[in-house]
Amino acid sequence: MIEYQVNINGIDVQARYTETSVENIFRPLLLELTRMQRMKKRRILAMLAAPPGAGKSTLLSFLSALADDIPDVGSVQVIGMDGFHRRQEYLITHTTVRDGQEIRMVDIKGAPETFDLESLRKRIEKVAAGEHCGWPVYDRHLHNPTDNVIQVTEDIVILEGNYLLLDRDGWRELADYADYTILIRAGEELLRKRLIARKTASGYPEEKARKFVEFSDMANVKECMEHNRTADLVLTLDPDGTYRL
Repeated sequence: MIEYQVNINGIDVQARYTETSVENIFRPLLLELTRMQRMKKRRILAMLAAPPGAGKSTLLSFLSALADDIPDVGSVQVIGMDGFHRRQEYLITHTTVRDGQEIRMVDIKGAPETFDLESLRKRIEKVAAGEHCGWPVYDRHLHNPTDNVIQVTEDIVILEGNYLLLDRDGWRELADYADYTILIRAGEELLRKRLIARKTASGYPEEKARKFVEFSDMANVKECMEHNRTADLVLTLDPDGTYRL
């Protein structure tokens, strides 16, 4: 078992990956992306979609570190769509309708409609075109994104996000920019536990964390699991935190 520690969006995360996953899934994936990049002789954009709580940001951080240790793998850069959350002040002052009821967007932060989809699409277009460009990140302690924290420069880029493979108007076109797509699936109860733990780690009292997860996050989990496009690679997250084909 490989222990991996990283700070994701201001939160310290500890993850464990099996040698089997590394040898049967992660190493072959990195080698395949490298092969594609060398064959096409341009930047390769891969997209990884997964429901909230599935560990996608941590996994991609691990893959980036792993790529540095494999001689035949090209340089990998990882980015996330969380930097395209609409700003907190916007979410507080705008509403949407869910189940026939008008609610503040901040109360369902993380839902598809709380992202700046058009800005995300335009930036993805630049990355897919091979441009060197800035990329925003999201800080869970500040509750806001900061633009151009990352400079996208590498020839193999992996973008992660909840809705990159969402089969909904406006969203389904995003995957057309990808050279390779990855989807992670997981059980609903497992994701619920992981999401509550993540909320409490970011400073929420446990009861408030549970209420937010039930009202907002679990609706997003179901949206991700029930309305996805197909992917080139599908992984399953097991209760022990490991991934399998």
